[in-house]
Amino acid sequence: MKKQLFIFYILSFIIYNLSFTLHPYHVGSVEFNYNSKSRTFEVTGRFFMDDLENALNKKYGKSVHFLDPKYKAEINKELENYAAEYLKLKADNQFVKVNYVGFEEDHESVNIYLESEPLSVPKKVETAVSFLYNLYDDQMNIIHIVINGQRKSEKLNYPDRYLYQQF
Repeated sequence: MKKQLFIFYILSFIIYNLSFTLHPYHVGSVEFNYNSKSRTFEVTGRFFMDDLENALNKKYGKSVHFLDPKYKAEINKELENYAAEYLKLKADNQFVKVNYVGFEEDHESVNIYLESEPLSVPKKVETAVSFLYNLYDDQMNIIHIVINGQRKSEKLNYPDRYLYQQF
């Protein structure tokens, strides 16, 4: 009986620890929210911290860690370059410049903040989002576009990266 109880505790300990380190899905979300006061798109990307860290490390051949403050400047630079490559925005058939603002760690995830240059309220929005596609071939990104309170959402599975919405 003691042996069975010991094995039960060991297996419980292993499963408990794995539940915090692994997640079965590779999913992220990006929201493009048009702010009518600033006339900009406020963009927020949310990704699992370990996935984003691994994608940056693979892309740039370095080892950075989100929870370690000594890497903050390097992570900011890498995220700025990463976002510029893997996120594009067009409004009414014109490319819109999107600037990196910063990031924030949120428990097991990372929020990335970007902001577009000012533009008139668009009628047609096109995005190209391929965050983490350099790491996972089962990555799913959920894209939300919000203009004047009207939200349109779509799921993009690897290798799909383009989304077009009419408002």
